[in-house]
Amino acid sequence: MKQLPAIVDGRFKLFESHAILVYLASSFPGVADHWYPADVFKRSKIHSVLDWHHSNLRRGPTTIVRNTVLAPVLGRPLNPEAAAEGEKFLSASLSKIESVWLKGNGRFLLGGNQPSIADLSLVCDIMQLELLGETERNRLLGPYKEVQQWIENTRNATNPHFDEVHEILMKAKEKLQNPRLKGANNEGAESDMKRTLHSRI
Repeated sequence: MKQLPAIVDGRFKLFESHAILVYLASSFPGVADHWYPADVFKRSKIHSVLDWHHSNLRRGPTTIVRNTVLAPVLGRPLNPEAAAEGEKFLSASLSKIESVWLKGNGRFLLGGNQPSIADLSLVCDIMQLELLGETERNRLLGPYKEVQQWIENTRNATNPHFDEVHEILMKAKEKLQNPRLKGANNEGAESDMKRTLHSRI
């Protein structure tokens, strides 16, 4: 299918991030129940978040980043109109996360005190905003204090793995914000950046 992300486990091949998360949480011994609970009601709630994610939150960060900082790297023109549309999706989605998915006394989605695969999936999408730089990221996330705290809770609950899996993202952020790289006609570096971003974003 030529899709990323994808995994190969022996002879079994699978693509689509949510399907991969479900498979990993269900198939390997020793995975804590809170990631993908055995209880059918809790599991169904997680699926409701994941299904909502694809049609809502995902359209925000991806659209913003691709039509602003990534556009020149990918050889495309900047598209302020598309970026503005992405901001609308992002704002509506973050509001929904705070008013619905983070409602309750828990530190994670659905009122949980421990993260699930839904927390991982949604937080990692929001992490794309790191590529915009601190000022722009703070402008977009600033009004959503509960979301910011939830991101930090998820990072703390999963480190050092959280920082490890986002290492490539942070390296791309550094390159995008490096004035020498921006101003230089360095085709080798730009080509390397394209390969990295195409495979990760």
